[in-house]
Amino acid sequence: MSARIQTHRNRAQTRLDTAPLREFTARFATAEEIENWDKHVTANPNGGNMLQSAAYASVKNGSGWKVRFLVLEAPGNSSYNLVLEKSFPVLGRLWYLIKGPDVAAAADLKAALEACAAFARSRKLNVFTIKVEPDIIDTAEAQRDIQAAGLVKAPNIQSNDSTALLDISGSSEDVFKAISSRARNAIRRAEREGCQVVRQEQGPETYRALYDLMADTVNAKGSMPLRSYDYYAKFWDEFCNRGQGNFFFVYEDGRPSVGAFVINYGAKATYKDGGSTQNRKQYGDSHLVQWEAIRRMQELGCTEYDFCGTPPAARIKDKTHNLYGMGMFKTSFTKTVTDFVGCYDYVLSPLRHKLWTSGGEKVLRRIETARTGQQFY
Repeated sequence: MSARIQTHRNRAQTRLDTAPLREFTARFATAEEIENWDKHVTANPNGGNMLQSAAYASVKNGSGWKVRFLVLEAPGNSSYNLVLEKSFPVLGRLWYLIKGPDVAAAADLKAALEACAAFARSRKLNVFTIKVEPDIIDTAEAQRDIQAAGLVKAPNIQSNDSTALLDISGSSEDVFKAISSRARNAIRRAEREGCQVVRQEQGPETYRALYDLMADTVNAKGSMPLRSYDYYAKFWDEFCNRGQGNFFFVYEDGRPSVGAFVINYGAKATYKDGGSTQNRKQYGDSHLVQWEAIRRMQELGCTEYDFCGTPPAARIKDKTHNLYGMGMFKTSFTKTVTDFVGCYDYVLSPLRHKLWTSGGEKVLRRIETARTGQQFY
């Protein structure tokens, strides 16, 4: 069982056994806090998320989004959250608390969001909706707390709202024993047959190699849309420049055949991007890439490895799901699929939110995509 899953269960039990709910206040971060943003985010109740990082803020800032750094404070802890803000005619501002708010339990959502709304109103920011997607595991109790907070379900945005999490806090030997026999056999065979994983430095040659492998995979399987090369190059640059990005490759016949980009952020490792050529000769190469990445993440102090995206637990064996193949591969390392609660809207202006959901979002997304050539979110 992932350490994070157990932690969430412990917090849920604590919530049942303990005292009254906390109150929150909200404010923008100070210049010093922004300067040391990652240090603060990784100290959040759930350890933060790489999509709340300073690197990701740099990726998104100026790409149609304005970045804001929001601090939620309650007795005993502070929570640092990245807010992506976009302004629209008539509607006003949309706030997107990407992978946030980072709170200790679903029971804290109501008070945390009330604080966000009160702060936005006090500053006359004209926010009509706050879009949230907290890293809270989807349980019946969490759903009751979400309903109590007045949240309205919205389409999920991020690929890892359902994902495979592997606890890598033990020794490499213990982690290796914990993965499936299929994965172990694939890794051992690749090693026996001389397959080697190469760690490559950041730079245009590395970026182009991985991007081409990702394009090969998307063209063959159509599993998910691919952003522009320029977007990924900036994304990889920002994380690598902060010592948080890692590239792993396998070569076949002198050319890259499997590649992966893995982020180390605090105690969490995330397999963010990957791709491969089709009809490869080497068996087990993709498993070996992941195994070498896991071992490197352990060296960097990570205790959890997020494979970043599977079908929901209820559909993990559904061959019609567009992530079925990826899900089968990722769950060969960890059988547990973790479903988070996903994306919700916290409505500040019911009328403007209705305009947004009844067609405004669809139209504005189409206009924005045509104008920028980029995905909306």
